[in-house]
This record gives sequence, C-alpha cells and structure tokens, in this order.
Amino acid sequence: MKKEYTNGDVTVIWKPDVCIHSKICWTQLNAVFNPANKPWINMQGANTNEIIEQVKKCPSGALSYRMNNEAEPIKETRIENLIIVTKGGPLLVHGSITIQDHEGNFCQKDNVTAFCRCGQSKNKPFCDGSHKAVEFE
Repeated sequence: MKKEYTNGDVTVIWKPDVCIHSKICWTQLNAVFNPANKPWINMQGANTNEIIEQVKKCPSGALSYRMNNEAEPIKETRIENLIIVTKGGPLLVHGSITIQDHEGNFCQKDNVTAFCRCGQSKNKPFCDGSHKAVEFE
C-alpha cells in the first residue's frame, strides 16, 4: 500500500508498511508531517525544498518523492553500501541491494532498507518498529 500527497510541484509517497516510526519526519518538520492530523501529511506546511530535504532523511525509505514533471520517484544514486547498526533499533542498509527470501524470491531495494534486529517484526526481514514496544537494546 502507498499513499501520495502533492503540493503541485512535488509528490510525497508514503509506504506505511515500510515505516519504522523513527519520528524523524514529524519531529523535524511538524508543519508538514504531523501524526495528530488527518491526513497526517500537509503539503502546504513548508516549501518544496524543505519537504524534499526532510523526505531524504527518512531512515526506512517509507517516504520518497517525485517531482510532478517526472514519472518515477527520485532515487539517490550511491556508489557504495553502508550498514548502520542503530542503538536499540534496526540495521539500516544504505544503497541498492537485492534480497532473496527463503523461497528464492528476489526483491530490489534502493536508498535505505531497515532490517529487523529484535526478532519481533511482523514484516521480517524488515523492521516495523516493534523494537520500541519490546524495549530492544
């Protein structure tokens, strides 16, 4: 599932199943990203550049964007991969990767992928934010 929000210049794409609820979006740009509001994304809350810069900070890739004059979401090109072990949270893998599941199916991921470390995710191997409820260290 994905939801799209636009201000005319840029469209923000939100994939709730990928979100790890890091809160970076709404703690840093609350005028646009506010979970207390319905809808929770207000594209009139900031200018296009501020929205794009905030979306780029999404650690899970649940938020992406595309300029409305382009067909596909913008993907950052990375030359090398980077893996970050977050404190009490997921492994964040930066870069373009291919994942093969136990049945042999392949999945392509770009930008940032959050992998579960706590073992409690309902969306394994990906993080769904369950580490917070179980106070994973």
